[in-house]
Amino acid sequence: MKLDILVFGAHPDDAELGAGATIAKEVANGKKVGIVDLTRGELGTRGSAEIRDKEAAMAADILGVLVRENLEFADGFFTNDKKHQLEIIKIIRKYRPETVLCNAIDDRHIDHAKGSKLVSDACFLSGLIKIDTKIDGEELWQEAWRPKLVHHYIQWKNLEPDFVVDVSEFIDTKVKAIMAYSSQFYDPKSKEPETPISSKNFIDSVVYRSRDLGRMVGIAYAEGFTTERFVAIKDLDSLI
Repeated sequence: MKLDILVFGAHPDDAELGAGATIAKEVANGKKVGIVDLTRGELGTRGSAEIRDKEAAMAADILGVLVRENLEFADGFFTNDKKHQLEIIKIIRKYRPETVLCNAIDDRHIDHAKGSKLVSDACFLSGLIKIDTKIDGEELWQEAWRPKLVHHYIQWKNLEPDFVVDVSEFIDTKVKAIMAYSSQFYDPKSKEPETPISSKNFIDSVVYRSRDLGRMVGIAYAEGFTTERFVAIKDLDSLI
């Protein structure tokens, strides 16, 4: 299956927090979108890997993505090396996305920046024809493929975006997908330990950031991204 957009996250819920509304909008626009989680979030203070698996599936249904996979890298301990790069290259060549979205280039959690650079490097390497990969369990050789665009969503830190996406009609879908991870986020009935992301203030801050980015460009809500190269537009009318 060829996808238009492939979204990577170091942990289940990263894609939803950083780009959930953009994902929902692109799906509504007819784009084929998939999500790949690098780890199962097994080091998370609240819940468990098994619970996160179920929550990720529910969130994927809410967003309407066609596929969601988990590479089961070691939470907190994966590295940007050949072994991990090759696994991501296999995924990129499998789905052949035009656009890749991935973690923030700098953030509070060490996996976010690591995952960002790992995916970015793999996107480049995936275009080299002398890197030989095969789909697991098959003898089918994979053709080289390099995504045209690699963008990074914004997470905990308020990084300055290079561009924003108008997601005014999809902010509610984003919040619903985030809250599918009920083990992780605000739940006044939970007996789990408090974490930096389990407060109501955190969820409010996610919505407020979108509202504030929207305010800056004269719309209701926006999601921001940084990019690895200049953003080109067909004409001035492409800007709102």
